[in-house]
Parts: sequence; structure tokens; C-alpha cells
Amino acid sequence: MNGEIRVRETGVVYRNPKPYLRSRMAFHPSIVRVGEQEFLATFDLGQAVEALDYHTVVARSLDGGCTWTVEGPLLASSPPSTTHTIRVSRLADGTLIGFGGWHHRRDPEAGLVNRETGGFVPVTLFLVRSFDGGRHWTEPELIHPPLSSPAWEICHPIVELTTGRWLAPTATWRGWNGENPAGEQALVFISDDRGQSWPTFGRTFDGRATGLSHLEQSVIQLQDGRILAVCWVFDLRTGETFPTQYTLSYDCGETFLEPRPTGFWAETCKATQLPDGRLLCVYRRHDRPGLWATIARLDAERWVNIAHALLWSGASPGRGDRGADVLSALTFGYPSLCPISTCEVLLLFWCQEECLTNIRWVRIEIS
Repeated sequence: MNGEIRVRETGVVYRNPKPYLRSRMAFHPSIVRVGEQEFLATFDLGQAVEALDYHTVVARSLDGGCTWTVEGPLLASSPPSTTHTIRVSRLADGTLIGFGGWHHRRDPEAGLVNRETGGFVPVTLFLVRSFDGGRHWTEPELIHPPLSSPAWEICHPIVELTTGRWLAPTATWRGWNGENPAGEQALVFISDDRGQSWPTFGRTFDGRATGLSHLEQSVIQLQDGRILAVCWVFDLRTGETFPTQYTLSYDCGETFLEPRPTGFWAETCKATQLPDGRLLCVYRRHDRPGLWATIARLDAERWVNIAHALLWSGASPGRGDRGADVLSALTFGYPSLCPISTCEVLLLFWCQEECLTNIRWVRIEIS
């Protein structure tokens, strides 16, 4: 089966309207379809990627994603001395669910990440829900994780399986001073009561022996019921990126196979399955500049790449000397994918353009 990827249209979801007056940088979008032509996006705003005013906002499009209006902060209020980030998905019954984390900022002169240890500030996980297409949200509900870690990565929205089970993709993160009692591992928390409790987890990628982190994992349920997870393999100690891996689960996320290579070298790869069964992956490519897309298929458990295409060739990815500096120096990434027809996908991602950090949309056509 051949494949071709074409960019049909592109535009901006958010761009600081008054950069001469105030700094506003946008990061980490999520997108959901709430009607025939209505889409909801959430993304993070702040003076900088680790700023003390960092928070998640809601934007809406009523014309199929061409134009967008920012409606304001998703949360009405947050605990004192915290910032937050939230990823949003849509459930089968139309409910929107936000998976978020509060970052506890004890030192106003410190960022989110300790440059010396690679540790993170303490993180409290929570859920919010909307029953009216994202216009109103419930009060946050705390998540009590099924294992202990001083911090957590918020990398992906909640995934609802056809069985009704929910998966919350995340990863352990070392504490501020470098402590990491659970070791490096990427996980899916498991809830069988619609997020009321999360008593168990599945381990998607295990870095406890190697010390490697498995960041920004993408988790989807395939049409045959299996769970697919794809991740960015990264050494937080050195800032080195390794080839992208994938894994599969046959038991609704409880156990996963030994990871295998996808055949491309990606950072922040997000995947979706097309109606014909092929996979579309979008990612910041490590070995070449730009945001790229790959069409692939799974032959049983074997990953086969079909076609690649450059989607956006703006800013260089940015690099630092150490792991934490590499992450904070990035200039684009975190694609979010929403299939809108049998051959079209609406993509959102953040990027730096003309010294401003924007949220951009791209309509992709696939044949």
C-alpha cells in the first residue's frame, strides 16, 4: 500500500497579539472535535516555558479549524504557588476530560527543572471534566497514583478504551534533588470506574536498568483492540536522543511487549490510526530539521514505514548542553492529531516564528 502526505492548508490558533506590550508564549496543544465544524483546543500560556504564570487556556473554532477564539483559562483557580498543564480528550459520550498536573513552585527564583540534577518540582495529578463542550469545567479531582514518584510527566490525554477502561499515560520523574525511588519508567495508570480511582498500572517502557527516560509517549487503541505506545527515548543525564521505540499491549494496557524500533528518529512523536488501518505519526525529527509525518502500518507486530513528508520547516530545534537545557531550549513540538475524514487530519503544534512562540494548525491530506 502506497501513501502520500500533503499539506493542504495552515494557519495560526494563537499568536501573541501585543508582543510589544507583554510576553506570551504558547505550548503543548490538545485538540478535540466537539461538532461537525466545531473544534476545541487547549494549550499552555506563560511568559516563558517555566514561568510562574504558566497555565492552560481554552480556544474554540466554529469553522472547521480555520479561525480560533481564545476563551480564557481552563481552571477558574489553582492552589497558591503552583503552575499547571492540562491535556484534553473527548470520551465516547461527548464528555471532555482533562488530565493535568499542578507544579508546586516553592522557590520563585527556580524553574521547573533543577539544572544540576535533572529533577523536577513536586507534581500533583488531577482530572477535570466538561459536559458542555468545554464551556464549563468541574472542580479538579485529585488522582492518587498506584505507585510513588516525586514528580510525573503530563505527556498525553486520557485514553478511553472500547471496554470503558481509561488509561492515563505518564512517566515517573526524579525529584528536585535527583531522587527517583521508582526508577525511570513510562506507564499507563488504569481506571475501570471512569477516573474515580487508579489502583493499577501498566509499564509501557522500562528504563530502570539503563537510566534512560521515555518521554512524551503517545498511546492509542488500535481498531483490533490492541494498545499501541510510541515514545521518545532520551538520556536526561547527557541530553542524547535514541531511535524511537514502540510497544503493544493485548490485555487493555496491563502488560506490554518488549519495545521495538520504529525505524525513524523522532522526538515528541504522536500517533493516530487512519480509517483504513494505517498509522500516521507526526514528530520533531532528530536527524533532520523540521516537523515530519510518517505513514506506517503494522504487519502483525512488525512496524513498516510507507512514506515520510516534511510538514513544517521553521525554527531549528534548539539544543542545550545538558538534559534539562535540551528540553527548555526546544523551539517547536508536541503535535496533536484529530482525524476529520477518511483522508484528512487536523494537526496542532507549538512553534517559534519571528521570535514569537505560537500554536499553529495544519490540515493534512493523506492518500
